[in-house]
Amino acid sequence: MPAQTSAKRGLGIKKFGKFLRAVRSELKKVIWPNRSELTNNTIIVIISVILVIFALWVLDSIFGLALNLIVG
Repeated sequence: MPAQTSAKRGLGIKKFGKFLRAVRSELKKVIWPNRSELTNNTIIVIISVILVIFALWVLDSIFGLALNLIVG
């Protein structure tokens, strides 16, 4: 039995090595953003998150007031 376990382990290591080579190959194809693109995209994301937070706060306030009028 130990020989089979060792063979399976060797096969797993080979598969993992193949996987890492494939990952490295794919990462070479990625077009990474430059510093200005990264800064612009970060600002857009932060502004979008703030707008969504504000919209949810407004909706929560409206629904809370409506619920208080109905219940209270």
